[in-house]
Amino acid sequence: MLRVSLLIAALISLPRTLTLFDLNQKLFDSFSEVSFRDIIIRFLFLFIMSLVSLELNTNWKRIYSQYSIFVRTSLTIVLNTMLFLGIVQLFVLIYPLAVRQVLLESEIGFTYFVYFVVLVITIFITRILKYQMIHHADLLENEKLKQQNLQKELTALKNQINPHFLFNSLNSLNSIVRDNKNATEFIKKLSFMYRYILQSGERDLVSLQEELKFLDSYVHLVKTRYQDRFIIDITIDEKHLQKEIPPLALQLLVENAVKHNEISKKNPLQVNIYSKEEIIYVENEIRLRTSFVDSTGNGLINLDKRYFLLQKQHISISNKKNIFRVKLPLN
Repeated sequence: MLRVSLLIAALISLPRTLTLFDLNQKLFDSFSEVSFRDIIIRFLFLFIMSLVSLELNTNWKRIYSQYSIFVRTSLTIVLNTMLFLGIVQLFVLIYPLAVRQVLLESEIGFTYFVYFVVLVITIFITRILKYQMIHHADLLENEKLKQQNLQKELTALKNQINPHFLFNSLNSLNSIVRDNKNATEFIKKLSFMYRYILQSGERDLVSLQEELKFLDSYVHLVKTRYQDRFIIDITIDEKHLQKEIPPLALQLLVENAVKHNEISKKNPLQVNIYSKEEIIYVENEIRLRTSFVDSTGNGLINLDKRYFLLQKQHISISNKKNIFRVKLPLN
């Protein structure tokens, strides 16, 4: 707001500033004769200058948005300077050929002044457009989050009766197989997992420590089926344990590895989960199943959407050197 106010004040005061130094009459006296060709060529160049400047300072800036603020600022200054000097030089070169009239030195100097003013105005306009775009994007994201929360509430109401029935059934089953330690432990882990899923449905983010505890129960279920054919190695720095991620993020990635890869004595599946700087890595060697895999293919897409809506960041997915790797940012 302050910058816009300063710009308006400077532009409105410009004619009186020129009058103060007795420049108005001198400029008008030095101007060449006005013609239709003169107006058309000037209008065309001003239009090109404005359009390119607006594109440069809005859409094209995204190309180097990943660099530091110093590099971005330097590139912006250099590109705007090149645009300003290039357009003016091109105008000075083409004008005599198109209008068949020589530009006076005073007109060339005034042309530099006019195009500089146009450049400053367009830069201010792009700033305003940028803030409007950010505000509009924030409104859309907030609306999406509201819709997701409403959907969660609806789902919770639909499933209100089911949890009690399931937990009662698991407790009954646990009493039946009390003498079987493996079955008892399996039921406990399953019960814990289901309780965690229900509770996490009411939360957008959970601590990494909670997610790892849930993952331990899930891994127990997988190992019950695959025994030593499934290996998981988890190495997470303790300083990250209280940081938050979307619930079921790690479980989804491990389940994805189990679902899509061969798991056999000859080719056991190993999943590695580790932290490095401010990122959690989940990776495994790619050995695709030859049998049919029942999958919607939306798991990773949904996880990425949740990350962006909740933490304004995207997950990173790669499969270089036959290693499937997903990066989950923590900052």
